[in-house]
Amino acid sequence: MKKLTALLLAVLMLATMLPLLGQAEPVKLTMGSWRSDDAEKAQALLDKYKELTGVEITFQPTVSDQYNATLRLQLDNGTGPDLFYSRSYAVGQELFDAGFAMDCTDIPGVKENFSESALNAWQTPDGKAFAVPFAAVSQVIYYNKTLFAENNLAVPTTFVELLTVSQALKDKGIEPFANGIASNWDILECVYLGMLPNYVGGADQRALYESGEKKMNDEAFLKSLQDFAALTKFFPEGFESITNSDGPAMLGLGRAAMFIDGSWTCGTFAEYGVEWGAFAIPAPEGAAAGLCFHPDMGITGNNATKHPEEVKAFLAWLATPEGAQITSDYLPLGFFPMINAPITFADPAVTEILALNEGKVLDARFVWAKLLGMYTPMVEQLNALSKGETTPEAAAEVFAAEQAKVLGQ
Repeated sequence: MKKLTALLLAVLMLATMLPLLGQAEPVKLTMGSWRSDDAEKAQALLDKYKELTGVEITFQPTVSDQYNATLRLQLDNGTGPDLFYSRSYAVGQELFDAGFAMDCTDIPGVKENFSESALNAWQTPDGKAFAVPFAAVSQVIYYNKTLFAENNLAVPTTFVELLTVSQALKDKGIEPFANGIASNWDILECVYLGMLPNYVGGADQRALYESGEKKMNDEAFLKSLQDFAALTKFFPEGFESITNSDGPAMLGLGRAAMFIDGSWTCGTFAEYGVEWGAFAIPAPEGAAAGLCFHPDMGITGNNATKHPEEVKAFLAWLATPEGAQITSDYLPLGFFPMINAPITFADPAVTEILALNEGKVLDARFVWAKLLGMYTPMVEQLNALSKGETTPEAAAEVFAAEQAKVLGQ
């Protein structure tokens, strides 16, 4: 009788536990990012993913200029997010080499659905992918269509024509450009590196500078610096104190006719009700037209995650055409999925910006892959050129010296 009673009790206990066993805790993941401005849209995308899969992902961004240090501290302490945005090239690879970022090489879709140029930005020299390519951006010239029309100006197709248009605007008392140098990054990333593919060419030519075979005081670089210096003559009065965030308002309010910036800015003009357009930074007469189309964001997994299968499933979803299309519906305007599949955009202006790539030599920001140590010296020289404190010839010599230093030559 005692044995029977004990057996019945065991069966009853098992019966009460079965519903609990069938209700496993839902998986909850976290995602780190430097795109704090996009928190609402990013979380909406992740909520959509939850609808599709049941996996909950919470977006936990950090202010952009603190992201690298904050993420590394979290990873070192074992408190890093399950998924995180990966910088392209050397900065992202550093976390892979340290054992933090997942090897994404065998994630389904990664090899099949992305071009070699897209993969290269998140790939080690021996071909291991340390992130799934997520979004690219381009550097363009925004313009106020009303100001152009009122002054009978056409979109320039060569650099000389750009200077001519700028002079015509200045003669009418209109600031040609809304660019300044106070932010200490956009003068390099958006303006100068946006111009550079028109002068040095694409990735194959960049590789010759990265190896040291070509020097950054050669004819191509000198010409790029001469044209940059000419362009800065049309920066607005007080440009030394104008920040990158001032530019959209200046163009939107009609205080300037053009603004050189990234494609990510295109969504900011709606609040001003301005009729705007965008065109590629024109090349010098006779040169092949280029455009800086930069692989900006990848997403990878944390090797220390407690949910590796769910993390890999999310990364595989990003690498599908379906995932890329849904992603594009939620990404801020001006961020372009890098997948080899047709993507449609709700805003026609975004489609027009992406169409500027057609027929051009495309490349990433020149210093990102192997010359990032030149970033600060280049900003300093560009600022000095803008203020008339140095010459293109002298700046080119500094570029070449810094290039040799970074390459250890």
